[in-house]
Amino acid sequence: MRFDGKACGYIRLMYQLLPEDALVLNQPVPVNLWDPKGVLLLRKGETVATQKQREQIMLRSPGVLAGEWQAVTYGYTAKLDRMVRNNESLSDIAKLSALTVDVKAQSKADVSSPQEAWAELHATLSSLLHQGAGASDFLSRLLRVQQEADHLWQLQPDTSMLVLVQYLFAPRLSYSTTHALLCAGLCQMVAASADLAADTRRRLSQAALTMNLGMTRAHDELARQGAEPTAVQRRMIREHPLSSAAALRELGVIDLAWLRLVEEHHERSDGTGYPAGRRVDSVEHRLLQLADSFVSCVSPRAGRGSLPSQDLARQLYLGFGHTPDRWGALFVKVIGFFPPGSYVRLANGETGVVVRRGQKANTPKVMSLISRMGTPLGEPVLRDTAQAACAVQASLPPGEVKVAINVAQLLARC
Repeated sequence: MRFDGKACGYIRLMYQLLPEDALVLNQPVPVNLWDPKGVLLLRKGETVATQKQREQIMLRSPGVLAGEWQAVTYGYTAKLDRMVRNNESLSDIAKLSALTVDVKAQSKADVSSPQEAWAELHATLSSLLHQGAGASDFLSRLLRVQQEADHLWQLQPDTSMLVLVQYLFAPRLSYSTTHALLCAGLCQMVAASADLAADTRRRLSQAALTMNLGMTRAHDELARQGAEPTAVQRRMIREHPLSSAAALRELGVIDLAWLRLVEEHHERSDGTGYPAGRRVDSVEHRLLQLADSFVSCVSPRAGRGSLPSQDLARQLYLGFGHTPDRWGALFVKVIGFFPPGSYVRLANGETGVVVRRGQKANTPKVMSLISRMGTPLGEPVLRDTAQAACAVQASLPPGEVKVAINVAQLLARC
């Protein structure tokens, strides 16, 4: 089969070069393989029986259509994740090839509920961050998490925030992993509102997911620790931007902008940050730092509760110099005073959980859970806090709300 004229140009435009090690002997290929001129080399379902045949195909620069290759690589990394988490043998894992998986695999956001999709991504990222250099195929799996997470944030930002903010309140889950996923999503939301370029948004996500790689376990421990950090922990905190960037280099990251964001995410525009005390004031740096500060402040710790949302919004708006900050103001406008997943008390005396942002930063949609008498409601009731009778009076730490949250039930009633 040959494509001429416009069709051939289309094939060249959408052509994705096949990696050298992707074609495996005696394994049916799940997609058609083409040469750069649009000539069909191997039809879907066919196999390569001999090494000589394989070499002949590889000499012709085989490739697949870009859209089909994206589906193939997703299926590969998803299957690899499952095999690693199930502790399957290294020999079986080594046999896995990108072209031995089902091309019908789709995005997690397209085939799962939001809760299931985030649970899967959280488990995968947690494994990667905790294993670090010991993780199999770290970089490609991390990039898949980034792509899937960005897709979920784009499709369902409020639901994603609801799920992940609730994760912050779950002591059994890795705090460092939740922190990373939530920071990446907040950066995506604000960057999209500011019409920043796609490559800038991608780098922000990548940096947010990996900026604490050098202290993942310590990050989890500090979230559960009631006492002040020890001298050893303080040194680790101060050095973690550099150790995280160093770990990424060892794992194959060569993107200098990504590495620079990780190294400088605690530097400040006035030079009072750490570890180097540089003056850093790029848009990407500012958004990453705002997200980092926001998530840290809304997260309850063993030694303190979360910072009240109004106080946090004021801090973000004023910035480090205590003067109005353009990016802090945009952050508050996009995210709101009360993020989905957080708890609030309403003017009518009810206690509820925020499920959607509102038209204004201080008027979210809330599901009331507890009556003004302090008794649990039989069913959650949706309240519009733009109405004076249901206005938000205060944000509440999760420890004050003694009702178990069923996220699926809340989403079904929104």
